[in-house]
Amino acid sequence: MMCFSGPTDLPCRYFARETDSVVMTVAFRLAPEHPFPIPVMDCCRATKHFLKNAEEYGVDPNRIVLYGICSGGTFAAAVCQYLAVTKDLPKLGGQVLIYPFLQAVDFNLPSYQQNHSVPLLFKKQALNLGMLYLTGKRVNVEDVMKNAHLPEHVRIKYRKWVNPDDIPERFKGRGYVPMERPPFNQELYEIVKEATNPMYSPLLAEDDVIRQLPKTFLVTCEYDIFRDDGLLFKKRLEDNGVPMTWYHIEDGFHGLLLGIFRWPLEYPGTKLHFQHINNFINSI
Repeated sequence: MMCFSGPTDLPCRYFARETDSVVMTVAFRLAPEHPFPIPVMDCCRATKHFLKNAEEYGVDPNRIVLYGICSGGTFAAAVCQYLAVTKDLPKLGGQVLIYPFLQAVDFNLPSYQQNHSVPLLFKKQALNLGMLYLTGKRVNVEDVMKNAHLPEHVRIKYRKWVNPDDIPERFKGRGYVPMERPPFNQELYEIVKEATNPMYSPLLAEDDVIRQLPKTFLVTCEYDIFRDDGLLFKKRLEDNGVPMTWYHIEDGFHGLLLGIFRWPLEYPGTKLHFQHINNFINSI
């Protein structure tokens, strides 16, 4: 299993023990010194190397799973898409995406409105970090938060995939209000235009790429700004016939699973949630 696990390696140790897996973690370079696409391409190169040389590590190259949590989930999704169209490599066995960020088109989907001030990840904090990774510098995200960063033709292009109408009604019950777009900020767009690159926003990959993705286990949390990114990605996978398992944590929040084995930070039910992931990994 290849892990892009974010700020802790405890889940990687857990999976190695509980699923009897060889786990490889990737030490990619970090923004702002190394902005997009350097970190995600580091992950691509490391995964390609592992696939080519898996047998040297005692690993069946046809049973490799990519795992990522939070931004690591974004990287895992992007790497899967990159490898899906790369020839002369074994096909990945699966991907596990834990509450990933997946699109930079609409930051006022229901979950972004409902959970903008829910710990552990506030909306403004997430966009500050996301823009720092994208550009390598601080960006005033006030207009990004209002969706003023993309021109009308770009919004229309991606509306087939990023559309609040595709979010089930049961997820709109905590105060969602459709918002009018503010005036387009051309200067801001020139800074952040790479935000629609599928390596940054994996939800925006073309259908012929999505159709080649491996079995997927996707975790979303109700009280997480990225919940609707996951719901829209779930729809894209299902629409394109990709085998997928969706696991929604009704009382979950962003960062919920990072506290595993860190008592008293471990949230009740965390080990149960991880057991579902174990079962998916063991099914590959």
